[in-house]
Amino acid sequence: MLDNIILGFSEALTFANLWYCFAGVLLGTLVGVLPGLGALITISLLLPFTYYLPVDGALIMLAGVYFGADFGGGTTSILIGIPGHPAAAVDVLDGYPMAKQGKAGVALFTKCIASAWGSSIGIFLLMLAAPALSAFALKFGPAEYFMLMMLGLVAAASVGRGSPIKGIAMVLLGLLLATVGTDVNTGFQRFTFGLPELSNGIGLIPIAMGLFALTEVISSVGKKAVAPPNQSLRLRDQLPNRREWRLSWPAMLRGSGLGAAFGALPGTSGGMATFIAYAIEKRISKRPEAFGKGAIEGLAAPEACNNAGVGTAFIPSLTLGIPGDAVMALLLAAMMLQGIQPGPMVMTLHPELFWGLIASFWIGMVILLALNIPLIGIWVRLLQIPYPLLFPAIVLFTCIGVMSVGNSTFDLWLTLFFGIAGFALIVAGFDVVPLVLGLILGAPLEENLRRTLLLSDGDFGVFLTRPIALVAGLSALAILVLSLVSHIRKGPSARHLRQSEME
Repeated sequence: MLDNIILGFSEALTFANLWYCFAGVLLGTLVGVLPGLGALITISLLLPFTYYLPVDGALIMLAGVYFGADFGGGTTSILIGIPGHPAAAVDVLDGYPMAKQGKAGVALFTKCIASAWGSSIGIFLLMLAAPALSAFALKFGPAEYFMLMMLGLVAAASVGRGSPIKGIAMVLLGLLLATVGTDVNTGFQRFTFGLPELSNGIGLIPIAMGLFALTEVISSVGKKAVAPPNQSLRLRDQLPNRREWRLSWPAMLRGSGLGAAFGALPGTSGGMATFIAYAIEKRISKRPEAFGKGAIEGLAAPEACNNAGVGTAFIPSLTLGIPGDAVMALLLAAMMLQGIQPGPMVMTLHPELFWGLIASFWIGMVILLALNIPLIGIWVRLLQIPYPLLFPAIVLFTCIGVMSVGNSTFDLWLTLFFGIAGFALIVAGFDVVPLVLGLILGAPLEENLRRTLLLSDGDFGVFLTRPIALVAGLSALAILVLSLVSHIRKGPSARHLRQSEME
């Protein structure tokens, strides 16, 4: 472990990688404090440019964006009551009341400390768990990988936001899009409709940029930037008093533990764990009546929970090659674009890349603290950027990024199509994240299924004879059934609630 840590820091502390880390966390913090943006949109915009970067620098920069966006996403929740990303929505409940009470500095400082503590827990667990899990995963065959991928897809579709039926539909649509192009085994073209541009399949970059960047631009038309309240944000005004420290530290410990456990599970992103952490704190608190009115522990626990989950989310992604959410899928796509196949062999074949990435997490966390605490006032002023200036720049960078990869106007039309389609899906109540996961895992899912059937002479019963595959398959089935039953049971009450709101 010590040798690996030394190897990682020797890689991460090079001048080039330090620059990539700084650029990533700076950009991530910038987009994190701007409502409507986030790690997903930013990474999709940067994905084409990773072609021209070294693989370690590209991954360090994208991971920095991920950490930075999560770190800064709670700023708008606290100052103006608008979350920068879904997981930061819970910060509105107590962070915004604190800001209205003149304690915005204390709330922002607590958010930074809780985020740093949660990130440290997540990264530490990643360092401990990844080698053991990667060594265990080397024993997996194609049947185990197929079932684990199925488990990840079902969990992401069923446990995430919205209806599990709609989530499964999006996964199936993503898998269908993954089959477009020439079959590598038979040479036949599938679902190309006579278009030669589709013979190599639909690229991830036009879909990701269309579904995330352009969809956000379309859905934000007509919105106006909300200015934060005027109040003192000096460093001495940000320090909590003794009572606030005493209330927040136990909450950080509990929240980080919960977030670390949830982060390693696929499909539990998007703020689920943060709301559970908030509910636990309110349940065990001696002053539950203070929650929703500026309770500092109601802010500390979800922030620690969120950032601990960010660290442990890399565990299945880096060791098994199975992303738990769309951001992880894009990070794995960046590895694939560089010719590196995600999975347990990454640690064996590219140890400097693996441990250099983990070491950059620690360095990035220090940079994030240096950026967020002293420069809170500057980040707050970024909230005043009007949307009419912000979103045309996103469209411009989207077009440049798409054209820089394939120099194809057909890809631009695909991006526009998926941007409009993504907006229509969101209006209809569908979550596009399972679609992206299905697209990313479609090719390896099909490949492992074919290998399994080839080795078993076409016998599907092989999945029942492999213990790991059987457990993963039964777990996927149980998650699917339980989520469907839960959705059906709460369906009438949800419809009644919507009808009451309309009335």
